[in-house]
Amino acid sequence: MTEAVLSLAGFVVLMVATPGPANLVAMVGGAQIGVRRSFGFILGLISGKIGLNVAFGLGFGLVLAQQPWLVMVLKFGSGAYMIWLALQSWNDRPKQGGVHNYTFRHGIIVHPLNPKAWVMVILAWSNFAPALGNLLTQMVIVVTAFALCQLVFHTAWCWAGQWLGHAMRNSLILTRSLIILTVLVVLWAVFS
Repeated sequence: MTEAVLSLAGFVVLMVATPGPANLVAMVGGAQIGVRRSFGFILGLISGKIGLNVAFGLGFGLVLAQQPWLVMVLKFGSGAYMIWLALQSWNDRPKQGGVHNYTFRHGIIVHPLNPKAWVMVILAWSNFAPALGNLLTQMVIVVTAFALCQLVFHTAWCWAGQWLGHAMRNSLILTRSLIILTVLVVLWAVFS
């Protein structure tokens, strides 16, 4: 079982650490309001992925396999939400106070609507989970692996955004560049 856990861990690290819609939105949040004020958003990202993993572990993937129209609705709805979330900061300079879109409530919905998250969860449950033992063991290991990696890497992406935000203070160019990159990654994920 150790080999199965290490294989899953390698896969999860590779998937969670690489650029994707959630990491790029976290980076925009870091550039806009900093890591500390984005931490609720990061906890929301983790909670949303926990929910997605539990749903797939309990068989939601089987429902989707039988309903291709639902997959299309989720795919395009997800892409639209991710783009909307990123574009909310188009004219914003980093905020010191006030309302922002990097809260737990905004974060919790990102992974359930993130095409890259769906792919990684499906692959984790279909390719790695069966070798981990019974369903309870699979659930604990898969959910924990994703949650720990997300805590580390979403925070790192957010911190990188904060660093860039400090390096290029009040830069609309930075904000807009990160937003364009996020939109392109979302479009790639939806149409690939």
